[in-house]
Amino acid sequence: MDWRHLSANFAEIYSRIAQAAEAVDRDPASVTLIAVSKTFPVDAIRAAYDLGHRHFGESRLQEALPKIEALPEDIVWHFIGKLQSNKAKRVAQLFDVIHTIESEAQLKEIAKAGRRVDALIEVNVANEAQKSGIFPVALDLLHAKLLDFPQASFRGLMTIGPATDNPEEMRPIFRKLREENARLGGQWLSMGMSGDFEVAIQEGASHVRIGTALFGAR
Repeated sequence: MDWRHLSANFAEIYSRIAQAAEAVDRDPASVTLIAVSKTFPVDAIRAAYDLGHRHFGESRLQEALPKIEALPEDIVWHFIGKLQSNKAKRVAQLFDVIHTIESEAQLKEIAKAGRRVDALIEVNVANEAQKSGIFPVALDLLHAKLLDFPQASFRGLMTIGPATDNPEEMRPIFRKLREENARLGGQWLSMGMSGDFEVAIQEGASHVRIGTALFGAR
């Protein structure tokens, strides 16, 4: 497949990131764009890499393995999918950042990986029963446990909000996550995807996870 359209897509997304950041007096450079490459092939990631991009997000260990092996070592790999405890050790060995911590069992497996990873706690801000992530009421306990595991460096919080066609409906959810993150002393906020990343940036996102708007529909 021809990935020449990526250059224009990246330019457009970076322009929108800059506009959203500048609207609230933020430095656009304070926002990290994670190109969500799950389901896309190695050549798509390599095309983005050749444009200078280095942060990529994957959701499944088995899919990510051949990509990580085939691509340059200076890529920063972000694990953004549901983390199964029995795969957490291997994920921690391969990925630089894990966005989806939600249990002590995961932390115990990560501790066996033999290397330090940056860790974010996934918070189910809207308390949706079908979604992964911990409910806000359980956040303090898991945060305290995470601090006991030096192999997982607490960086902040992550959320996947409810599906909605109106990005403004996400604003109170993003704001709540920002407030919780500030309370815990987190420095990173992973929130916002292709349909709502501008609102997320206005509410303080440090990392936005964008796939469709860059690579196209899956």
